[in-house]
Amino acid sequence: MTPSVAHKVLGPLAGIAIAMAGVPADGGGADRPAATATRAHEGVVRQSAADGPGERRDVLAYWTAERMAAAEPIGPSLDEAPDARPLTAAQEADSPASPGHGGTEHQAAPRSGSTGKRWTGGGKVTRTTGRVFLTMNGRDFTCSASVIPAENKDTVITAGHCLKDGTGPWARNWVFVPGYDDGDRPYGDYTAREMLVAPQWGREADDSFDFGMAVLDTGSGGAHVAERTGHQEIAFGTGHSDRVYSFGYPSVDRYDGRHLHYCSGPVRPDRGGTSASGMACRMSEGSSGGPWLSGFDPRTGTGTITSVISFKYADNPGRQYGPRLGSAAERVYDTAQAL
Repeated sequence: MTPSVAHKVLGPLAGIAIAMAGVPADGGGADRPAATATRAHEGVVRQSAADGPGERRDVLAYWTAERMAAAEPIGPSLDEAPDARPLTAAQEADSPASPGHGGTEHQAAPRSGSTGKRWTGGGKVTRTTGRVFLTMNGRDFTCSASVIPAENKDTVITAGHCLKDGTGPWARNWVFVPGYDDGDRPYGDYTAREMLVAPQWGREADDSFDFGMAVLDTGSGGAHVAERTGHQEIAFGTGHSDRVYSFGYPSVDRYDGRHLHYCSGPVRPDRGGTSASGMACRMSEGSSGGPWLSGFDPRTGTGTITSVISFKYADNPGRQYGPRLGSAAERVYDTAQAL
C-alpha cells in the first residue's frame, strides 16, 4: 500500500502529469537529447541518458545559469501560511562561527538538533552532496543527490522520483552539481549517462522504493566525480543510528535552493502504509534525494547513507520520510557501480 499522492509534499510527480496535460510526454523540444528505451536488468529498471559526447554537450549547454535559477523544486507544492518568507541570514545560521577543527574541513559548529537550518559546518558533506537539475514532462526541476562509493567512481544516489515519474516518463537533461552554493559550481557539472531505479518504483510507483541511482559521465578533463569530491559510505539493510542527519537543497516556502541545509534527530517507522522511516524536518521540495547519514561526524562531514529524502504527508509538513535501503536498493547499486 502506498500513500495517496494528494497527501504528499516532497513525493512523486503524479500530480504534475495531470497539471501538464497536453505537454508531450517526451518533454518536446529539439534541444533535448532523446533517451533510449527502458531496459530491465536483474531486477533493475534502467535508462540511458546523455549517450555520447554530443548529447553530453547538449545537456550542459541546456543548463544555463538562467535555467538553473528558474528550475522548480520537484513535487507538488505545499500551501504555507501567508507570512511564509525566505529565511534571513540569522535564521539560517545554526550558531555563531567557532574555531575550526582540521583547517577548512570545519568552518563552524552547528547544533546537533535541526529541523531545517543552513549547514555551516563544512566538511566532506559539502562536497559529496549536490543539486540535481532535470527536465520532466516538459518542465525543469531541481532535486538533491550524493556521491557514493563505486567501482566506476561515477555513481550518485537520489530519490526515485528525481529520475523517473513513477510509472511515467524518465527525466531528461539530468545533471549533478556537487558542492553547489549560491550559483557556484566548484567541482563542475556531471551529466547522467545511465539512470536506474527498482522495478517497484519504475513499474508500480511504490513509495517504499523511492530511491534510485545515476551513473555520471566524467567531467571536465575526464575527471570522475568521486575523484573531485570523495564519497559517503552507503549501507543496505542495516537500519539507522540513534541520530540521523539529512542534507539537501530545499527550494520553496522559506527556502530558495541557494545553500545546503540539514535536519538531524531520531527516526521512527512510518505508520501511513510504507516501510519508510520518518524524522522531524521542515525542509521543503528541492531537498528530495538528499542523503540520510547515520553515524554522522559533524567535524569531518562524514557518515553512512542509510536512506534518502523522499516524501512528506501534507497534514504533517514537519516530518520527512526516507525509504529503507534493503536488497532492492543493493541490486540497483550493484548494477550501477559496474557500469
